[in-house]
Amino acid sequence: MKILVIGTTENQEECKLKFGTTHTYQVGQRFTSAQLEWADVVFDFLLNPETFDVNLYNHYNRLVFLNSTFTTLSKLIHAYVGKATFIGFCGLSTFLNRDVLEVCITNKNTKIILEDACKQLNTQYGLVADQVGFVTPRIICMIINEAYYTVEEGTAKSEDIDLAMKLGTNYPFGPFEWATRIGKKNIVALLNSIQQVTGDSRYQVCELLKKNAH
Repeated sequence: MKILVIGTTENQEECKLKFGTTHTYQVGQRFTSAQLEWADVVFDFLLNPETFDVNLYNHYNRLVFLNSTFTTLSKLIHAYVGKATFIGFCGLSTFLNRDVLEVCITNKNTKIILEDACKQLNTQYGLVADQVGFVTPRIICMIINEAYYTVEEGTAKSEDIDLAMKLGTNYPFGPFEWATRIGKKNIVALLNSIQQVTGDSRYQVCELLKKNAH
């Protein structure tokens, strides 16, 4: 497949790790009509929910994966009148390159197109609710937040927590290693967004995490 990555070279590398090098890739933080016409599928990592204009894809009639981590896919595409097919995914670092691609859709008819694309991309997928933070990112960010609370309380050191987490759960990273890879500012922003939507105090950001995010 011809894959257009709207994002950074790091985003492109994660796509290659996930989908393999048999596909052809282009990457950029902006795209031209010619690039869109070239692509079989687009992975848009960089969109800002506050400024994103879905009508940029008005003349594209294929598949677009939108990074809907901080909002919902339905909000991003509600004003769309074109022919592209949209699927939500988490574009935060480490969440694409997993065994199962976690995605959301707003139309059940999209599932057939999704299945075909995932076969071509040679990946399994998991459909989750169209919600802020998906499922796995919510869980991981909550674990990271709790780990910061533990350090803040003086119960354990960060390196000990990282080691215990990897040994005890078989996770690829400990919470502090994961925080560095995902980006602490991203974690704070996501937890704040989830708490704003849910009103759930479990997503209250630890002060130590806030300080480390600056």
